Amino acid sequence: MKFHNTTAGRVFDVVNYVVLIAIGLLALLPFVFVLAGSLATEAELTRRSFFLWPETFSVEAYRAIFSTTAFLRSLVTTVCVTAVGTVVQLFFTFTMAYPLAKRSLPGRTVLINIVLFAMVFSAGLIPTFLVVKALGLLDTYWSLILPLAINPFSLIIIKNFFQELPVELEESAKVDGANELSILLRILLPLCKPVLATFALFYAVSIWNDFMSPLIYLNDSEKWTLQMYLRQVTVSANLSAGGAPIDPNYIPPAQGVKFAVVIVATVPIMLFYPFLQKHFAKGMLIGSVKG
Repeated sequence: MKFHNTTAGRVFDVVNYVVLIAIGLLALLPFVFVLAGSLATEAELTRRSFFLWPETFSVEAYRAIFSTTAFLRSLVTTVCVTAVGTVVQLFFTFTMAYPLAKRSLPGRTVLINIVLFAMVFSAGLIPTFLVVKALGLLDTYWSLILPLAINPFSLIIIKNFFQELPVELEESAKVDGANELSILLRILLPLCKPVLATFALFYAVSIWNDFMSPLIYLNDSEKWTLQMYLRQVTVSANLSAGGAPIDPNYIPPAQGVKFAVVIVATVPIMLFYPFLQKHFAKGMLIGSVKG
């Protein structure tokens, strides 16, 4: 008799579901509080320290942040940097992982050891800054992308994925006259959709939430990303930071603006999950070999 069909198994399932639902609700609670605060009036935020449903709904905080050029510019900057950075990271990671998966590659062991060394030991903040400065990348958007172009841990995982693919796929393609680039683009990448989607999401979230890189490398406030703008607003409630001032006669809701900026900075990246979730559940080798 299977464990889940027994009384103990059913009790375990119920307890497991209850615990997981409770943990999920606890994780969701702060987000609901921030969302409710962004839709509440300033008077209610001053009067009530905690609530999950505002007494009076107000979109004044969102109107305030969307009326500033600084916020819109930082949002567009972050979207563009995230999109370009994700493509760059995927390109360099996959094009390096593919040859490293070939056991016949000359110097393969040395290269893998270098990757493993980089995964364990980091150069540190100051050496990295000096390299970025020497390359002339300071105060440019490339300083937010190129230093993170390859993640050693992700590289090792993708390399192992390529190694697990059936060798017969490549051999049959070579018999048909395909070269290495054609094999990678037309044979292997279509099989990499689960891995590609997973790491695209990881890279996008990492770049979107990156705060240290723009803080270190960007001096021009007009090039700030959304995380830098969020930091400025939450610290000083200054909506015009890094941009043109809003109407001097208009007083924005200070607390509501902070909550609204957090929501706007969080929601866009969350929208990627429903589109990529199906790839997480798929097996990495589904459809690679038939019969």
